[in-house]
Amino acid sequence: MINEKIINNKIGKNIKKYRMLYSINYHNLTQKDLAEKIGVSVSLIGGLESRKSNGGISIYNLYKISEILNVPIDKFFE
Repeated sequence: MINEKIINNKIGKNIKKYRMLYSINYHNLTQKDLAEKIGVSVSLIGGLESRKSNGGISIYNLYKISEILNVPIDKFFE
């Protein structure tokens, strides 16, 4: 059975992966840049990417990230 922590870790790992790919293919996109673009704190993005966050991310914010990174939202769950 998959629990919430596993899902949050997977999402965070993939946010970092796709943010780094975006940085390589387009232009550098820092955690701060991404946080500002979607209107959340840098600590939320950093916590998710480092997998040290106890909280998760709303589907709305994940959608905004997927739009910015040009990645289908389902890719964050793989």
